Amino acid sequence: MTAPKPSATQFDLFIPLMRDLPLKDQRETMERPFFSLQKRKRLKPIEYQSADGEVRVKVEAVPAYGMATIWDGDILIWAASALNRLKAEGRNDLPRELKTTAYDLLRSIQRDTGGKGYVELKAALDRLATTTIFTSIRAKRGRDSRFSWLDSWSVEVDPITDKPIALKITLSNWVYEGVINEKSVLTMHPDYFQLSGGLERALYRIARKHAGDQEQGWTCRVSLLHEKSGSDSAPKEFARMLRKIVENNDLPEYDLTFTTAGDNSSAVHFIRRAAAERAQIRAELEADFAKRARRTREDKRAAEIDERAEPFLNRRATPGQH
Repeated sequence: MTAPKPSATQFDLFIPLMRDLPLKDQRETMERPFFSLQKRKRLKPIEYQSADGEVRVKVEAVPAYGMATIWDGDILIWAASALNRLKAEGRNDLPRELKTTAYDLLRSIQRDTGGKGYVELKAALDRLATTTIFTSIRAKRGRDSRFSWLDSWSVEVDPITDKPIALKITLSNWVYEGVINEKSVLTMHPDYFQLSGGLERALYRIARKHAGDQEQGWTCRVSLLHEKSGSDSAPKEFARMLRKIVENNDLPEYDLTFTTAGDNSSAVHFIRRAAAERAQIRAELEADFAKRARRTREDKRAAEIDERAEPFLNRRATPGQH
């Protein structure tokens, strides 16, 4: 892909820069292993099944391109964010084909806009278009949906100058349907794009989906996090990487701490920082209320004792009485 520069051409569909969009991501893909967490080419399939057997995910790669990575998924976040903006503006005919420039897309997902950036963007689009996903999510009972993230992508060129003027990306039906349903997307923190590690990105997505804004947070066994993330690291190596992330505790929005699950296995507790602050304030208010209520009860008890003692004291104090 050559590096198309920003153009004054008015596209059929103008997509604003990501900095002007609330970030959105598909809820269904945030808690399951849909992407490779490594930047090197991954050919080993991802195979996941929930404990109850209801949810299945299998991801396969084409050897020529490798599996779509969690960084490639930023393009899907851009698409979901753009479509949600159009929906918020009142557009009813939301398109599956989105038009932008490679330059604006790279800027939106906070990537290098030099020559290397365009090469990496082309590779990402190829992986998104060739990775095959099979999943029971939104599929007919007993059957799996089969799709790739993108149906196609192409560069539109000026017929006169033969220079690239637009990048066209067509989402697959499965992705599109998941995006246009308002209840199927969640808002992401803009600092998500700054996370450099694949596992950190997966943990943030899992936390955003499960912990949400719960005041008590959410706890997950380390072994289950291993499954949900899709990491191909051995359990011991996964635990080591997880320990480092918990110690650094620098994911956007969420605090992470190690704890013990009900079955005494190692687990991680996720809680949104704002929720933790609210819980602390509530606890302090409740403690203050309890303190004042206790003081009121003590004052009332003292008043009752004084009231009962008053006649006796008055009798002792009356002159002439022996």
